[in-house]
Amino acid sequence: MEEEGRPRKLPKLDHDEAQDSEPRMTGALEHNGDNEQSVESGNGANGPESTQQTDDGVPKISKREMKRMRRREQWEGQRDLRRAKRKEKGIARKEKRRAALEQAKEDGTLEELKKSYERTHKRFRKSTLLPLTLVIDCGYDELMLEKERISLGSQITRSYSDNSRSAYRSHLVFSSFNKQLKERFDTKLNKHYLNWKGVRILSNDFAQVAEMAKEWMVVPAGGRFEGVFADKTDATPEDGEVIYLSSDSPNTLTELKPFSTYIIGGLVDKNRHKGICHKHAVEKGIKTAKLPIGDYIQMASRQVLATNHVVEIMLKWLELGDWGKAFLAVIPQRKGGTLKKTAGEQSEDAEEVDEIAEEDDNAEEDEEQALAQAQQITDEAIEENQQALDEAMEEAPVEGDKAGEAN
Repeated sequence: MEEEGRPRKLPKLDHDEAQDSEPRMTGALEHNGDNEQSVESGNGANGPESTQQTDDGVPKISKREMKRMRRREQWEGQRDLRRAKRKEKGIARKEKRRAALEQAKEDGTLEELKKSYERTHKRFRKSTLLPLTLVIDCGYDELMLEKERISLGSQITRSYSDNSRSAYRSHLVFSSFNKQLKERFDTKLNKHYLNWKGVRILSNDFAQVAEMAKEWMVVPAGGRFEGVFADKTDATPEDGEVIYLSSDSPNTLTELKPFSTYIIGGLVDKNRHKGICHKHAVEKGIKTAKLPIGDYIQMASRQVLATNHVVEIMLKWLELGDWGKAFLAVIPQRKGGTLKKTAGEQSEDAEEVDEIAEEDDNAEEDEEQALAQAQQITDEAIEENQQALDEAMEEAPVEGDKAGEAN
């Protein structure tokens, strides 16, 4: 047979993509230069999708798109019903709390129960601000689909709520908040974020924010040395680090340090843009590190950690000073995470892991719940401030009383 007539031998595929045992942090994904530009269809699937037309030239709607449109119509039609259900749940919670208070009064445990029911704003004022900064990098706006921006919006909203409720809170910053994500918050979500307390929302990128953080973390106004930082009173701002969290990093984070800034990639992309956060950090000369999940938790497969879960894990470490307990608090056993007996030793009863990242179809529902939680924090703050103002007015002497006292 002549050389031209032979069929070409197909190139051998590379199957060396080893599956590591660590969950993947959102935005901290493997870099693959050959796959940087993938064609995406309007529904988020990879690869081009041909557009069919009817005989009269009108684009034909696919079955998948029709199902998506029906789900959208159903979702919009049930918005009032969901709001009513949340209101009913709120009333039920208040009734349950009232009954619990009555029972506690009879049992003599009223004061203890009241502490557990303290409002978020009171807990915020009682919580300790530490000289440490967490930054959510929102600079990947143009790489996400609309449904992915919705998911990211709910994740950063939950991050705000978690930090507000934490016993030891950090300086929290949303950087590069200046594109389509901001537009959604300004329009669809009615600028809800403008009422948030204890958070900085900036248009600067993560590298600029890291430089700015060095100034606002200066103690005493920038935080106190308590909790896990109680024995680090000799730390100075020069000891602080700037670290971009990335599971691609060869370095492992062992502890959080005072005067340090930790950056979390705000990217929901279903693993399309691999390694982009790690790449940007390296380009700007910023250190990278990964959370030590594999040292403490046995996972059955590689999964995605949503941005707010990374924030919550770090806040839990500030409270508990133990990575294993912090991971289990956020990735409970029912999700498939199992605490290893010792570092490096695998547990034998690890289960299949459910992916932590939000499902696309529930993105808007999750967003509504996150905003409702954040709105509750805002409402509690307003109500408490008004109550304090009313009490001050009641205690203030009346003008007529002043005149009587003068006479």
